[in-house]
Amino acid sequence: MKEFLNSMEQIVHTASDYMWNYALLYLLVAVGILFSLYLKFPQITHFGRAFKSTFGGVFKKDEQAGSMSSFQALATAIAAQVGTGNVAGVATAIMAGGPGAIFWMWISGFLGMATIFAEAVLAQKYREVRDGNYVGGPAFYISKGLNNKFLAGFFSVAIILALGFVGNLVQSNSISSAVARSTGLNPLIIGIVVAGAAAAVFMGGMKRIARFAELVVPFMAALYIIGSIVLMVVFRSEVLPAFRSIFVGAFQPSAVLGGALGVTIKQAVRYGVARGLFSNEAGMGSTPHAHATANVKHPVDQGLVAIVGVVVDTLVVCTVTALIILVTKSNEAGLDGALVTQHAFFTAFGQHGANFLALCLTFFAFTTIIGWYYFGETNIRYLFGKKGLLPYRILVLGFIIIGSALTKKVNFVWELADFFNGIMVFPNLIGLIFLAPQVKKLIKSI
Repeated sequence: MKEFLNSMEQIVHTASDYMWNYALLYLLVAVGILFSLYLKFPQITHFGRAFKSTFGGVFKKDEQAGSMSSFQALATAIAAQVGTGNVAGVATAIMAGGPGAIFWMWISGFLGMATIFAEAVLAQKYREVRDGNYVGGPAFYISKGLNNKFLAGFFSVAIILALGFVGNLVQSNSISSAVARSTGLNPLIIGIVVAGAAAAVFMGGMKRIARFAELVVPFMAALYIIGSIVLMVVFRSEVLPAFRSIFVGAFQPSAVLGGALGVTIKQAVRYGVARGLFSNEAGMGSTPHAHATANVKHPVDQGLVAIVGVVVDTLVVCTVTALIILVTKSNEAGLDGALVTQHAFFTAFGQHGANFLALCLTFFAFTTIIGWYYFGETNIRYLFGKKGLLPYRILVLGFIIIGSALTKKVNFVWELADFFNGIMVFPNLIGLIFLAPQVKKLIKSI
């Protein structure tokens, strides 16, 4: 049995590695370039309108039953986008591709804005009302726009497995690990508490999820950003050199790191782009589920709001993570993943700093659980209708508790999550490419 599991782990690792480092990396970038050119760079030409659409109605209450306000939909999307990848993924990109990887992460974010714009517009156009609530996403625009129920069903099954079950298992593990390290509590007890808190949000349906995201996500992001700014004030003399290392390292890694480390421009591009796309989820087909529910006058309005989500995730949160790592030189401490970022806060503020990051990671992972649960729920509704919700909720809560107590094969579970994340991208990209004329037609109609 042990040999079988080891073989399965190797197979999944190889498949996941190939998908994310080769096939999907190039496909997602290509689709970002395609939509940027085909739609005449909406991330530039409509940038001002995007922020006006997002923040102009922050305090406006949604009055349409079965929908979220535009800002609530964005907050739900960001709940999923801003997660442990913004902490661990950025650190991994710097460790593997040098500081220059961050420049290429920005480029991937810029291209991803056009892709996520198209996803949100299509989610709005092809959404439906089921059980009194608006629902939409790739399964809906693939089945209705392309009339391909097989691809739509394939996407739905993949995202339920990737995010609803396996993804939430690893997010729960991240929370229990971080809290247990800081407090010494039993990870299983932590998992039960997390499951209880998640259930309190899940069981309230769309309205409670929207309200939770609207209140918690801005606080979560602000807490982390302010903490990072304070750290950069402490190390203010290193901020300009950090920016210099990013721009120089993007084209001349050896000038920043030295030739002995062997980091090339190709590695900087590969890891920066890959981690950026994985963080902001542009093209993955996850965030359209939230944007489909927004109560807006025109689908393009929510597409523009989706662009702001990438700005917050990649250009703001990922950037401040990169800067605190570089100004404290935590990338030279011989650590990896989230421990690199935690070391940055520890360097600046001691154990209080390490505890602060553990708190932020807990917020990030928990809001991701809520967002990913909701994306899975939408696809449960697509496949099984309302009758599938209770079994789905029970299973998700079970995976949360199991994940908290998981101490072995955690890497294998992460590999499984990456694998299912990868396979759900293919049908979504097919839908996006073939429905691109619909997006362009909607832009021309505003």
